[in-house]
Amino acid sequence: MERDRQLTAIPGRSLAEPRNGHYLPKDNQGRLFYFEPLEESPAPPNQESPFVDILRLLWSRAWIIALVAVLASAIGAGLTFVQDPIYRARATLEIQAPQESVFGMQGSPTGSSIQPASFLQTQVKTMESRTLQKRVIDSLKNAKKLSTYRPPDRLAAWKRALGLPTASVDSSALPPRVPTFESKLTAYDNTQIVEIQIDSPDPAFSADYANTLADEFIQMNLDTRWTSYQRSTEWLSRQLGDLKGKLETSERDLQSYSDSSGLLFTDDRDSVQFGKLKQLQEELSKAQADRVAKQAVLEVALASSADAVPMVIDNERLSGYQIKITELRRELAELSSLYTSDYYKVIRVKAQISEVESAFQRERDAIIVRIRNEYQAAQRREKLLLADYYRQAQTVSVQASKAIHYDVLKRDVDTNRQLYGALLQKVKEASVASAFLATNMRILDPAEPPNLPFKPSLPANIAKGLSAGLLLGMFLVVATDHINRSLRAPGETPFHLKVPELGVIPASNSMALTTTTRPPKQKQSSILLPEAELDAHADEGVELITWQDSNSILAESFRSTLASILLSSNGNRPKVLLVTSASRGEGKSTTASNLGISLAEIDHKVLLIDADMRKPRLHYLFDLSNTWGLSDLLREKTDLRNSPIEALARPTQITNLWVLPSGPGTLSISNLLYSERMAELLQRFVTEFHTVIIDTPPMLTISDARILGRLADGAILVVRAGQTTRDAALSAKDRLDEDGIPVLGTILNGWDLKSKTRYIHHGYYYSPPA
Repeated sequence: MERDRQLTAIPGRSLAEPRNGHYLPKDNQGRLFYFEPLEESPAPPNQESPFVDILRLLWSRAWIIALVAVLASAIGAGLTFVQDPIYRARATLEIQAPQESVFGMQGSPTGSSIQPASFLQTQVKTMESRTLQKRVIDSLKNAKKLSTYRPPDRLAAWKRALGLPTASVDSSALPPRVPTFESKLTAYDNTQIVEIQIDSPDPAFSADYANTLADEFIQMNLDTRWTSYQRSTEWLSRQLGDLKGKLETSERDLQSYSDSSGLLFTDDRDSVQFGKLKQLQEELSKAQADRVAKQAVLEVALASSADAVPMVIDNERLSGYQIKITELRRELAELSSLYTSDYYKVIRVKAQISEVESAFQRERDAIIVRIRNEYQAAQRREKLLLADYYRQAQTVSVQASKAIHYDVLKRDVDTNRQLYGALLQKVKEASVASAFLATNMRILDPAEPPNLPFKPSLPANIAKGLSAGLLLGMFLVVATDHINRSLRAPGETPFHLKVPELGVIPASNSMALTTTTRPPKQKQSSILLPEAELDAHADEGVELITWQDSNSILAESFRSTLASILLSSNGNRPKVLLVTSASRGEGKSTTASNLGISLAEIDHKVLLIDADMRKPRLHYLFDLSNTWGLSDLLREKTDLRNSPIEALARPTQITNLWVLPSGPGTLSISNLLYSERMAELLQRFVTEFHTVIIDTPPMLTISDARILGRLADGAILVVRAGQTTRDAALSAKDRLDEDGIPVLGTILNGWDLKSKTRYIHHGYYYSPPA
C-alpha cells in the first residue's frame, strides 16, 4: 500500500528552494510546501474483520431488509385469516411401573421386569396403536360424541361478502363424523406422567377424544391383565393335575425297587456298604502317605552318611555327645601343649573321648535301625488296608447298578414333588390376586374443551414471517453485493489490481461544497456542452473545481492525489503523465484538468495535452478553440526545436497552466501517434514544462493510450466507483503491463460518501514491487 503523505507549510519563504536536488513548490502566499512521509505501518491498527464488513453492508441496505421483512410479515398475517382454527385439548395420565403385589405376583401380567423409562415409552406406543384408536372411535360413536363440525366454505363466504345468493346448510342436520385431528403423546423424563394432546377444529371433540383415549387405555390395560390372569390360572390348574399323578407314580416305583433290591441307606440317603468303602479309602490314603514319608527318610539314611540324616541331626542325646567330645578334645589339646602323651591326665582324657565316641556310635546306629523298622511296619499296614479295600470295592460294585437305578427313581420323585409344590403355590396366588386386581394408571387432569384456538396464531405467524423476511432480505443483500463486480469503495482497486491507490475523489452530489473564497470563474457559453453531451459526462461542473472552489473537499481530494503522484517514484518525479481509463465516462478528463490546476497552484508549469482526438474535451473546459491542435502539429513538418512555445500550446486563464487541444479530427490518428514527430514534440515540451499531462481516450476500445504510454514516464488509471468493473480495470492494467508501461496507480473517482459502501481494507496488504 502506498504510504500516506502529509502536506506541511513552511511560512516565511517567498522563493522555491532546492532540496535534495529538486525544487520544492510554493503557493500564491509565498508558503513553501513539501511532502513528508508519515511513519509507515505494515497494517492498520484497527483492521476490521469480514464479519464487520458484512454488518456494515447489511446496515447500508437496511431499508431493503426491512421492506422484505414487512412483506413477509404481511404474508404471515394474511395466512392467519385463511387457515382453519385448531383447538388443542390436554389430558395428563399417570402410569406407574408394575410393582410386586402383596401376594408375590407381578403387576405386569407377563411377570417381566421392565425398566421405568422403557416401560413409559412402551405404554406411549401402545396408546398410539390402531387397536386403541379403533376402540376410542367406537366408544365415541356409542356415546354419540362425534363431531358435526364442517370446514367453512370460503367460496360461500366470498359470495356472501359480495351479496351473491348462497345455499344455506344447517350444520346440526349433518351426520356426525370424525374430523381431521392430530394426536401427540409426550412422556416426560424422570417422571411417570404422560400428556395427551389432541388438535382438531372442533373444541368439544378434542376434549372428548383425549378423555376417551385415557379411559379406554386404562380399561384395555385392565382387560388385558384380567385375561392374562385367567389364562394363567387355567393353565396352572391343568399342569397341577398332571404333576400330581406323576408324583404319585414315581413314589410308588421308588418304594417297590428299594424293597426288591435290599438296598440300605443312611440318613443322608447313602448306602452302608458305600460308606464303609469310603472309610477304607480314607485309611488307605493315610497309610500310603505314612509309608511314603518313612520310605523317604530311610532312603536318605541309606544313601548318605549317618551324620546327614535329619533324625540324627535333630537327636538331643547325639547333640550332647558331640558337645562332650568337642570339650574333651579341646582339653586334650591344651594338655598336649603342656605335657607328653605318657602323662596320666592326657591318657585319662583320651580314654574319656574313646568312651563318648563309642556311645555316640551306638546311639546313631540305633536310630538307623528304628527308621528301617518304622518303614517296614508302615508298608505292612498299607498292604493290609489295600486288601480290605479291594474286597469292599467288589461288594460295592455289585450294588452299584442297583443304586444307580434307585437314584434315577429318587430324582424323578424329588423333581415332581418340587414342581407340584411350586404350581400349587402359584395357583393359590393367582386366585387371590385376581380377586384384588387393581390398575397402575390414573387420570390426573381430564381434558376440557378449549375456549380459544391453538392455531393459527397471529403473533406467531407474524413473527415467523418477520424472521423469514429478515433472513431472506439479508441473503438478497449479500448475494446482490457479491454478484455486483464493480469497484465501489476505496481499497478495492489495490486488492484486485495490485497497484497503489493514489487517491479517492468523492462524488459531487454526495457532499456539500464549502463556501468559495474567490468568485467563481464564469465560463463563456462556448464552454457549456449541448444537452445531448451532458449525459455522457457525469463530472459536469467538477472539471475545474480545484480552480473554481479551491477550499472544497473535492479540491482537497485532487491535491491529496497529486501528493501521492509526486511521491510515487521515491524522488524521481514523473514529468510525462498519461491519464487513461478502461471505458468512457469514468472521469479521466476531469482528473487530468484538476491535477494540472493543482500542479499550477504550486508554481509548476504544466501542459495538458488532449490526445482524445475522437471526442476531445479539454478545449471546452478551458474555453479554447479546437481549430488547431495536436493533429496539426503532428502533420506539419516545421522544426519543433526552434518554434516558440506559444506556437505549440495555448495559455489558459490559470497561471502556469497551458493546454494543447486535440485539433481537427483525422482518419489516421494512430499513424500520427506512431510517428517520430510525437516523440520529438514531447521532448520539446519536457524542456519547457515541469509536468506534461496527456489525456487519452479509453484504452479497452482504442489503442491511442497504449501508443502514447510508451513515451510517458508513467500511467494513471482512472476508475469510477460503481461503474467500472474489476474485470475491465484488470484488463486495462494487464495491457499496460504487457506493453511495458509503468502504472503509477489508480484514482477512484465518483465515490458516494452517502452510500456507506463497505470499505475493503485489502489494500493494506498490497506491497508494490521493488
